Amino acid sequence: MQIHSARFLTSVHALGQLPAPDYPEVAFAGRSNVGKSSLMNRLVGRKNLVKTSARPGKTRGLNYFLINETLYFVDLPGYGFARVSKKEQAGWQELITGYLLRRDSLHLVVVIIDLRHPLKKMDRDLIDWLRFHEIRYLPVYTKADKLSKNKQIQHASSLDAALGISREDRVVCSSVTGQGCEELRLRLAFDADSW
Repeated sequence: MQIHSARFLTSVHALGQLPAPDYPEVAFAGRSNVGKSSLMNRLVGRKNLVKTSARPGKTRGLNYFLINETLYFVDLPGYGFARVSKKEQAGWQELITGYLLRRDSLHLVVVIIDLRHPLKKMDRDLIDWLRFHEIRYLPVYTKADKLSKNKQIQHASSLDAALGISREDRVVCSSVTGQGCEELRLRLAFDADSW
């Protein structure tokens, strides 16, 4: 997938604010501070299209980006650590769950997982939930630049085993070096052919 244009469209804080489902949607999900925004910026070839922050919980709504005037990328709030109230976290959960379950134009959830660590319970829970609801997903293991090639292979194999998937079912990426980003673009393009 060659990305020629990318622009911020809107930030959604209630299901009633969702844009018209004119285009297929790819949602990006992951724990807080896993590098979602950085990876999305790398994919679209822009440094600051998707706002990044060292502070967990920066993304507060569903942030829509129009890609090539034919596709939406949707940045979901990170799950896990965030310095917000339980009430606000519950509101996010309701928004995200409603979006994932009811949005017919959603075609794929890119689940971003930190390659450096064993599978976290929240990542497993999300993937199990997506499987249960038969929502298509693609695991992407990020921060590969933080590990040697041998460690990348070992850690990716451990995550594969924990998720019960094969290496063909995921992508290893680095938003810093660009490793795996072209493969991810190709995977998104391949999937888009079936939408």
